[in-house]
Amino acid sequence: MKTLIIEDKKFNIQDIKQLYPAVLVKTGYKDEITPMSLEWIDNEAKNRVEIAGYALFITLDKDNQHSFVYNSREELDRVISIISRQVN
Repeated sequence: MKTLIIEDKKFNIQDIKQLYPAVLVKTGYKDEITPMSLEWIDNEAKNRVEIAGYALFITLDKDNQHSFVYNSREELDRVISIISRQVN
């Protein structure tokens, strides 16, 4: 079974239901943040939102979800590159 390693966690690739990157945006309500697509932030946001960070989300099932949070887009892109090399 092929394994995907992100930071210190191992995942069986065939168990992954969703794997997606996102930008974490401050909603303006207290300290609340919400994930948005990278495409949205690149094409639609036009500097109208405050970015709190970036994240990679992995869903195995409804009760088993993992998130990896990064301070910069460069850090997230580095992890995406590592993942790409593991699955190809």
